[in-house]
Formats: sequence, structure tokens, C-alpha cells
Amino acid sequence: MDMEAVDRLTLEEGTYAVKYARAVIENYLKGKNIVVVNYPKKFNKYRGVFVTLHTYPDRELRGCIGIPEPVMPLIEALREAAISAAVKDPRFPPVTVDEMDNIVVEVSVLTPPKLIEVEEPLEYLDKIKIGRDGLIIEYGAHRGLLLPQVPVEQGWEVAEYLSNLCLKASLPPDAWLKYPVKIYSFQAQIFEEVSPRGQVVEKSLIK
Repeated sequence: MDMEAVDRLTLEEGTYAVKYARAVIENYLKGKNIVVVNYPKKFNKYRGVFVTLHTYPDRELRGCIGIPEPVMPLIEALREAAISAAVKDPRFPPVTVDEMDNIVVEVSVLTPPKLIEVEEPLEYLDKIKIGRDGLIIEYGAHRGLLLPQVPVEQGWEVAEYLSNLCLKASLPPDAWLKYPVKIYSFQAQIFEEVSPRGQVVEKSLIK
């Protein structure tokens, strides 16, 4: 399912999402809470969302955590994901207040994950499109997720994308071929700061 027009955020709404995520992080790091009253009505809809932090200008990953399933209103999911990306990503030490001057914030608003149905694994190669599809893999207790921007940034083809998805779930890289895994796809609208606290743009992954 592609991102339907009715569910898409405008650039103004996407800008709000990014600025809100930054405000949540900076207030949290200062020991303050942020209360919002006037926010876009669309943010009351249940949506999955990820917040990603990159260093600026090097654009090294500094934190990325989200809520893949639409289990809470977007405004609440944004707050939870923003704080988690800043201080709970186990790959990095917690972000400091001073660092926020040199970090750009990215918000990915997701469609609900949908199972990709195949009769045999090689069909995944034709059903997954780089730049459109984020992926989730499930096998027993193993679960991994990669956002649609990741294979674009890494220059992966679909087979590489699937292998790295398996590794993200702590599975062998060929698990998508050999195990009865479940793979779900989702799409995302991605909004990011051009520079810290600067202009927000919508990122297009499909050239």
C-alpha cells in the first residue's frame, strides 16, 4: 500500500513534526517537559514514526529509534521516538544538549506494515522496490527493520537489502532465502533539517 494522499503530510506539517521532535529532545535534555496544544489535527491519527539524528555536516548516524506500528497518535509517537533516538539507542552514548547545535533531525512517518506474499523467496526481488519500500523481517523471536532511505544511502540492490535486513535481525544473511521468514513492507514520508534548526525539506528517495 502506497502512502495515500489523504494520509500524506504537507511540507508545513512535516516541518512541524521535525521542529517538534527537536523541541522535545532539547527540553528533555534540559530536564523540562514540553506541552503542545495547537498541533495539526492529522497528528491525532495513529501512525508509525522514526526519528533519526545525524551529525552535521558529516551526516554520521547519531541515533535512530522509532515505533513501526500505528499503536498511538502521531503526536505521542513522535515524542517517544524523539527521546529514544536521543538517549536510548544502544549503539551510541546519550546525546548532550551541546551536541544539538551540530545535529540535524529527520522524521519518517510510516504507512502500516503489510506482509509481502510470495510463493518462493526469489519473488521478493521483483516485489521490493529500492527507494519506496522499508522492510521488516520476522522469524521466531528475531525481528529487524530497515527504513526505505537506508538502501538508497548505502547503494544496495534488493538482494543486498534483504541480506542486511537479515543481519539486522541477527539472522544469517541468506535467511530470507532459506528460512520461512515473514517480510513486511511499508512506505515513509521523510522530512529533515537541511542544517541544525534550519529549513526542513521532504526527502525524495526515488529519482
